[in-house]
Amino acid sequence: MDLIKEYVQLKPAGTNFRARCPFHQEKSPSFIVSPDKQIWHCFGCGRGGDIFSFIMEMEGLSFVESLRQLAVKAGVKLVKSDPQMASQRNRILDILDLTARYYHHLLLKSPKAGLARQYLDKRGVDEATMAEWRMGYSPDDWSVISNFLISKGFKENEIFLAGLSVKREGRSEFYDRFRGRIMFPINDIGGNVVAFSARVSPEKEQTEKMGKYINSPQTTVYDKSRVLFGLDKARLEIKKQDLAIIVEGQMDAITAHQFGYKNVVASSGTALTEEQISLIKRYTQNISIAFDSDAAGEMAAERGAGQAMKADMNIKVIEIPNGQDPDDCIRQNKAEWEKAVSEAKPIMQYYFERKTAGLDLENVEGKRQAAKLFLPIIARLENKIDLNYWLKLLGEKIGVNENILRETLQAAILKRKKDQSFVKQKEKPEEGSINQSREEKLSEMLLVMMLKFNELIYYMAKRVPIDHLFGELNRELYRNLIIYYNSINNINIFISDDTANVSAFDFDNFINWANESKVHIQDISRLIMIGERDFNEIEYETVKSEAIKISSHLKKKYILGRMREIEKLLAVYEKENNVEKIEEIMQEFKNLSEETNEMEN
Repeated sequence: MDLIKEYVQLKPAGTNFRARCPFHQEKSPSFIVSPDKQIWHCFGCGRGGDIFSFIMEMEGLSFVESLRQLAVKAGVKLVKSDPQMASQRNRILDILDLTARYYHHLLLKSPKAGLARQYLDKRGVDEATMAEWRMGYSPDDWSVISNFLISKGFKENEIFLAGLSVKREGRSEFYDRFRGRIMFPINDIGGNVVAFSARVSPEKEQTEKMGKYINSPQTTVYDKSRVLFGLDKARLEIKKQDLAIIVEGQMDAITAHQFGYKNVVASSGTALTEEQISLIKRYTQNISIAFDSDAAGEMAAERGAGQAMKADMNIKVIEIPNGQDPDDCIRQNKAEWEKAVSEAKPIMQYYFERKTAGLDLENVEGKRQAAKLFLPIIARLENKIDLNYWLKLLGEKIGVNENILRETLQAAILKRKKDQSFVKQKEKPEEGSINQSREEKLSEMLLVMMLKFNELIYYMAKRVPIDHLFGELNRELYRNLIIYYNSINNINIFISDDTANVSAFDFDNFINWANESKVHIQDISRLIMIGERDFNEIEYETVKSEAIKISSHLKKKYILGRMREIEKLLAVYEKENNVEKIEEIMQEFKNLSEETNEMEN
């Protein structure tokens, strides 16, 4: 539970905790955590599981990667497996980690990195900061890193897949992607190096044709839309201050951290994406954007703000005096930076002032232009109170009736909703979908009762065959529950008597067994959480009585369904003149009919 607290704000709900789900947008909290059972489940989007599945969902990691991250938090050292047996993804992570360490060593020790060190010293970067961010240097050579990694047992193709080399056109040879550059490792949220951003070394600035900065390409471990530079270092401070400051460049973020502003992350010069906003939203609802004041910075800020507004976050804009970037401002005048942060303007106020500035609002063309620039921004607002407020303010500012503006606004809102419609179609239905039959819902409820009141497992399993449950998933979970119970007691529930001495149900062991047996832990956790929600204050005897009624109903439905199947089979066998089969199924039909009569009596 302590780990989940790092991502969401949990509030007590009986013996459990409740929060707004970090995996989808919701107004009412439906995300439940059970400390006793060490599981979680969201009744809105249907996700759930144990701590490993939580980290895998939050960080987009594999099980092995989540294990690696949790081991670091717990102070446990994992022994590496044979590299030949490791997954390709983990091989790439190992390559990138080793590369970052090698580049960092070269920056500190190599004579060839002298000018790079001078540049960083001139920028005020001290050695502690270089070490914290593992800054490095790639020599101006075609094969330094490739040769180094090959000497460590990695293959040319693996180095290529890690984004560190480029294949020569029309040939099978590779050469190093980064040459003569100051290296900035890019980490994922767990602190694993997944890519690099590389600035040209000062001596090559005038001759370099590839650009001042180049970055790693997209790989199996790196998707630039899902990573924010420095978030692994800033996330706890962001949560503590309840504010994330977004800057453009890596040096802006590094300088901010060096001077004590630890809640700063960098977008690496691109507009914030929906995935990046979701990452930030795990730790805070508040964002302040400090992008450059040039045209590219303005555009990136506007696009990023649009994503944050869509997520209903609180966004402000930091206006740095004299057109400075955050790096220069922090170094030259910390007080000025702190003042700019404290006086950051709410995004709508900022845009309102920017979009109406310089327009002649006394003539029709000026009014039309102001509406054209500001209405699409109002249309992004999810909160109706905010939307109505700014619509009214715009009307007053340009002297146009609010109702006229509202008609124009509707067109902008319809366009926005149309753009979102495809995403909404892909959203998962809530549990208890209308596609479930009544019998499937009752079968699920029976499982919920058994997982909440474990003494019901032995009682119900002896009386309810697997075939009596409806829904393939329900039957599969029921089957595995019985297999587990049989395994810990070394018995067959169906043939043991009521006085059998059975072991108490151990929930933790069952979860471990389910994981090892490839049983879908997410479905189990969902059912357990339904039990926590719906049966928390109900006595066992009451639940048992209800479970018996449900099992009787399911039995009757199963029998009636089987009798209909027999009627169809009878027609087939009569056509084939298969006397033996006719007699066999007629006897079954008779037995089922008698059983139905007994149940009704």
